Amino acid sequence: MITPTLISLPKIVDPRGNLSFFEHPNQLPFEIARTYWIYDVPGGEIRGSHAFREQQEFIVALSGSFDVVLNDGVNEKRFSLNRSYNGLFIPKMYWRRLENFSTNSLALIVSDKTYDENDYIRGFEEFKSLKNG
Repeated sequence: MITPTLISLPKIVDPRGNLSFFEHPNQLPFEIARTYWIYDVPGGEIRGSHAFREQQEFIVALSGSFDVVLNDGVNEKRFSLNRSYNGLFIPKMYWRRLENFSTNSLALIVSDKTYDENDYIRGFEEFKSLKNG
């Protein structure tokens, strides 16, 4: 089974400013079909709170910090993203919640699928039922 993984990205250090990147297949286990970002999240708000039937994602904190809380239907694990040279790979069928956003944080998300509302699982009990069969 594929599991969530923190991936260290290349970091090219330069006195004029550092550079990091990701590409398929060197860092990403999938080709990118969609890119979106989350920003201006008010204090205390939570984003996500859903799972995907098929979609895989990779999340990077380009600025600031936030936590990604993943649930596999039984266990929950928290990943703190706070460096732009680290990203979190999330396979399909993991319930995800983004929380604890710092001021001016910027979450970049890339996925292997285009937007499809039918791929979303928005109820946690439905997710657990599907996951644990």
